[in-house]
Amino acid sequence: MKQRGRHRRRKRGQALRAFLAGTALALTAAATMISASQATVAANPGTLKPLTSAADTAPLRLKESQVPKSSLDRLSAAMGRPVGVSAVLGSADRLLRDAIDCTAGERTALPVEPTATAAYCWDAADTRSWRAGAVTTSGDADDDGLWGANRVILSAWSRTGTAAEGGGLARVAFVDANDLNRPTYSWALLAVPVDDGRDFRGLVSQVSGMVWYQNKLLVTASGDGGDALYVYDMNRVQRATVDSSAVGRVRGGWSADGAQWVLPAVASYRPAAGTGAARPDYLSLDRSTAPDSLVASEWLSGDDDTAGRLWRYDFSGAPGRSGLLATDTGGYARAAEAYVTKASGSGPVLSRDSQWYLGRAAHTEGDHGTLWRQNPKDPAKATRCGADETRSCWSGESESLSYWEQTGEVWSQSGRMLFALPLASIDRSLG
Repeated sequence: MKQRGRHRRRKRGQALRAFLAGTALALTAAATMISASQATVAANPGTLKPLTSAADTAPLRLKESQVPKSSLDRLSAAMGRPVGVSAVLGSADRLLRDAIDCTAGERTALPVEPTATAAYCWDAADTRSWRAGAVTTSGDADDDGLWGANRVILSAWSRTGTAAEGGGLARVAFVDANDLNRPTYSWALLAVPVDDGRDFRGLVSQVSGMVWYQNKLLVTASGDGGDALYVYDMNRVQRATVDSSAVGRVRGGWSADGAQWVLPAVASYRPAAGTGAARPDYLSLDRSTAPDSLVASEWLSGDDDTAGRLWRYDFSGAPGRSGLLATDTGGYARAAEAYVTKASGSGPVLSRDSQWYLGRAAHTEGDHGTLWRQNPKDPAKATRCGADETRSCWSGESESLSYWEQTGEVWSQSGRMLFALPLASIDRSLG
């Protein structure tokens, strides 16, 4: 019986790979229809320029602030004993669909070139009025690619609209990736303790950047006051006890806008004061540096000629600071390395072995974007596709590049599609 099950999964996997290859051919054909103006967008940005002066790197500082332990303890005393990732995965009752079961419209969000080797779509009803954001995995969290005995993918989503309209919330899907033939997931609301831990509010942010490192989850906090990043403890997951659209303490218990779980922030990082202060918009983890580092970039409009900044912070190796950034005596995390890029309109960022990969958003909504590879020495490269050799070959709305070292895959998502492809195939496509 087990052999028959494996045989069925293998045949389905082969069919899915063939289907994705066919989808890529269809997307390539569609790319030939891109107008000349769209095909020439994103002129070659050249090499990266290092930033080395104190005047250039000082604005990249982030000041760390930790939520008092007494506040966190008060909240957990009221909500119940915190749990970890395995408990959340144990409640996963929603199913991601293979690309072969997704609509043609959903699959247009996949890259044209190189081809995704795994792809899934989210349920439309479950994600309606929510926008896909960053992705991170247990490949980031631990160097063996597992969290405990589990392979896990975290997918961030933000509700569209303003807080006054019921929007602005952020949540994370914990995806059980142990069996990628049938990935299931459960939702956790990202929250911030208030009133000294007597209550919590929802994080108001479009989570375009997210990295899970050791026992901490770092997420971008655009739109949430003056903070740049929030930090969550993956061993401090709280259970929501009331299923309603409310957030926080309610009659009869605790509600998380329909999510089963709540992640309360344990720390935050705030940008340095002054002109040019940086706010990270996109994040990824780089395990090729020593120590491991958090990679960051900022978003700039594609119509803006201003050079964008790319930089990294070292993670701390100090006792009791697992998953936090290295800070100086003043509590500031300082950039360990920084560059400027002329790839305006940059989106997701990934750094590996001195190479930087930068996603550029599509010029027009619904079109495909560009994925550049840059370094300080060699001219930038981007994949070309379609009969007119356009560079618009990447996913148009991708906000994340997460490298899973143990499998060699890069995970991302766009629209309602979650997908992966080998980093080696990206490098091959760039020549």
